[in-house]
Amino acid sequence: MTAPPESHYADGGGIRYHYHDLGAGPDAIFLHGGGPGCTAWSDFGPVAPLFAADRRCLLVDIQQYGRSEKSRIEGPMWDHHAAKTVGLMDTLGVDRADLVCNSWGGTIALALAARYPDRVRSLVVTGSMPVFHGPLAPLPEGGRRGRNARDVYYGGEGPTREKMRELITRLEWYDGAKLPEETLDLRYEQSLDEGERALAAMSDSPRGDWQDLTEELARIQAPTLFVWGMHDAFLTPDYPLMLARMVPNGNLHVMDHVSHHPQEERPAAYHAVVTGFLDSIAPRHTPEHRP
Repeated sequence: MTAPPESHYADGGGIRYHYHDLGAGPDAIFLHGGGPGCTAWSDFGPVAPLFAADRRCLLVDIQQYGRSEKSRIEGPMWDHHAAKTVGLMDTLGVDRADLVCNSWGGTIALALAARYPDRVRSLVVTGSMPVFHGPLAPLPEGGRRGRNARDVYYGGEGPTREKMRELITRLEWYDGAKLPEETLDLRYEQSLDEGERALAAMSDSPRGDWQDLTEELARIQAPTLFVWGMHDAFLTPDYPLMLARMVPNGNLHVMDHVSHHPQEERPAAYHAVVTGFLDSIAPRHTPEHRP
């Protein structure tokens, strides 16, 4: 992974966001996952330069992560993130965008597409968990797996580099032996951030109220591609198949030899699949953003 590109900051509905801006062409917004120490660059750094060859890539640190604002969230969490992300798009002059997202970020994108359909050209979603009902939905204990892992990571003696390695290789990567040391360092060092540690230590829920998006999925009109790891540690490919059928224009691609972060484990293959999908929606080199 190359070094992170230049940092930028902008307001999104009253929230101060940190982001990277790469390339030129149709706007694509990348939203990362919710694991300890996750940032836009840690989750999409290996694949972003490939997309930036012919797209404008906006890699955004979600509120409460990376260098973005660490304020607590009140009310329905996905509604909140969706509205603030649209506010950021307004500030950056992005009328419509493709949303390319992992895990936590994918659920934000699904909520955004349901509530602000005119702002979304297409969706690419990996490893997200927007629905907790239905025969293929995760059991409650499965839905808490990520939060339990966070509690374990920040609990006891507190964060350590080896605890971060264990978390990533157990829950996010299919082949932990291939985890780059620089990725491990990025995640571990970010997890030590005072703001993130303070949020993790709160006994109440500083991340907002959990939402089930069953009804919202049926309202999404944007073409949607679910890209899933065959060996995802949280949810088997049966689950995104259900999601793809719930979204009117849903599609599913299952990638072998990856788990929860296919864009990191197999960036070239991920880019090939996603670019093929995006090119079918909007040709390259036709930017739609305002100057």
